[in-house]
Amino acid sequence: MHRHISESEQDHYRTKMGRDKESNTQLSDATSSLADMSLYSDTNDETKEAGRETELPRMAGMYKNLLVSVGEDPDRDGLLKTPERAAKALLYFTKGYEQSLSSVLNDAIFDENHDEMVVVKDIEMFSMCEHHLVPFIGKVSIGYLPNNKVLGLSKLARIVEIYSRRLQVQERLTKQIAESVVEAVNPRGVGVIIEASHMCMVMRGVQKINSKTITSSMLGEFRSDSKTREEFLTFVRGK
Repeated sequence: MHRHISESEQDHYRTKMGRDKESNTQLSDATSSLADMSLYSDTNDETKEAGRETELPRMAGMYKNLLVSVGEDPDRDGLLKTPERAAKALLYFTKGYEQSLSSVLNDAIFDENHDEMVVVKDIEMFSMCEHHLVPFIGKVSIGYLPNNKVLGLSKLARIVEIYSRRLQVQERLTKQIAESVVEAVNPRGVGVIIEASHMCMVMRGVQKINSKTITSSMLGEFRSDSKTREEFLTFVRGK
């Protein structure tokens, strides 16, 4: 059982790590750079990853400050490596900033005379709520009507990974996935449905454990043609 550190000890850690204004400025800068990785938009994925890795020491220092702020002792055995672990975990949770659509598709687009609906359903999805930095977890279903081109099936799951592994809101995530399929193969229509459980509603606030949030994005014939939309919804609902 670990001890609760006193206010004087907290002051010691704050002084030792030179937090105060410097720490607040660093936190603001890091949040901005994490949420807008367009700083690396003209570089390849390896360069993006390397750029983010250089932030690890600074991020670990911030996590150590956070431990002090909540009343913990960051120098006790169980927490000695926690700041570094947490920094690495956050980089992994947001690795989508390192990826681009073109690199993930990797030429897996094929000419094919197929004009019937293609649906991949129940793609597992893990993302981070940008409002509280806690996870939301669920499943994504994607359907599209090919226009003489089809996309490798696994690439639909890869597209989900690109955009879910970022700081997100579910509404935007749904739209980004749909627009990426349009950009990839220019289909006659696209439908995306996400059903997710948000930890910001489960662990805090209203604390509704069984609540689910469902969002959709319908483009092209999925929006304009009710029969096409209903066919997609039937596939998604089917067991």
